[in-house]
Amino acid sequence: MTEQMHGSCAGCGIAIQTADAKKPGYAPESALGRKVVICQRCYRIKHYNEVAPVGMGDDDFLKILDGIGSTESLVVMVVDIFDFQGSWLKGLPRFVGKNPILLVGNKVDLLPRNINLNRVRNWMQHEAKERGLRPEDVVLISAQKGLHIDELLNRIGELRKGRDVYIVGVTNVGKSTMINRILHDYGAAELEITTSPFPGTTLDKIEIPLEDGRSIFDTPGIINRDQIGHMVSPTDLRKITPTSRINSKVYQLDAGQSLFLGGLARIDFARGERQPLIVYVDNDLYIHRTKLEKADEVMQKHHGTLLVPPTGEEAAKALPPFVKHTFKINKSTTTTDIVISGLGWVSIQGKHEASVVVHAPKGVSVGMRKGLI
Repeated sequence: MTEQMHGSCAGCGIAIQTADAKKPGYAPESALGRKVVICQRCYRIKHYNEVAPVGMGDDDFLKILDGIGSTESLVVMVVDIFDFQGSWLKGLPRFVGKNPILLVGNKVDLLPRNINLNRVRNWMQHEAKERGLRPEDVVLISAQKGLHIDELLNRIGELRKGRDVYIVGVTNVGKSTMINRILHDYGAAELEITTSPFPGTTLDKIEIPLEDGRSIFDTPGIINRDQIGHMVSPTDLRKITPTSRINSKVYQLDAGQSLFLGGLARIDFARGERQPLIVYVDNDLYIHRTKLEKADEVMQKHHGTLLVPPTGEEAAKALPPFVKHTFKINKSTTTTDIVISGLGWVSIQGKHEASVVVHAPKGVSVGMRKGLI
């Protein structure tokens, strides 16, 4: 049977085809008469929250982004504030060329209530500069809650100067949710783009026409394999992905004590005077404190049962082996964060020198940064 294309899916941007239900873009012919056509995969994500993997590799996503540098446009890079390191789009200057960049921090609603948002903006500017990026501005939003969308639209209008707009970012930072919020709030709700917590939801550029003849383009999210979320099941991914404001948890630790963050990471307070470690992870993630001398035994006996996620002994065995990351905390007047990509971070106030060892699955990015809070 010859495969025929019938435009693009309004949900993920892939070309619609009716010939092969096993290939991306499939839709039954009965769906072609609808005002807004979406593929079967998007339909199942929207209505049944199904996991729907597709055979697109990193090179496929990169090819779609590669042409942005040859355009004259405004590039809006969206990052997840809660997982800034894990959601940073590496090599962005190579994609955007000389185009201006607006940096958007999404999921501001997850941060603790008393945080100073101006400090967060300045912190994001500093972190971007450290990574070789100099954005025109930083805007903080919550696409899910609709916070500060007006401010975002105003800055896009001021910075684009009659040009197209490309929305870029890694998977699961909320790009499509942000665009849907704009569409809903400004009268084009029928064009809703498919969103889900699973990587690879948007499969091709989705074009949204603007009144001046230009367009906003939603691009596929690049998969950042440094994030721990790519190593767990969809069920466990939901358990470690915050959906409500984070409540920090404070643990007064002595040298020789350990904290397990579920069964996905372990933090050893190896050396130093007693001091607080402040943990920022999903509110429902189980945290277990034990003596360092017993930590290996606890891990061996309870990984996948008491220490969850991963949920189940088979899921625990499927994780890559844990590796050590050692950090020296210098005495300082500022806080230091130790970040586990895709899981959260631990903040140390730096009142005393200390040595901290983090155990995490091989391949997960673990690093130290200037304190966010």
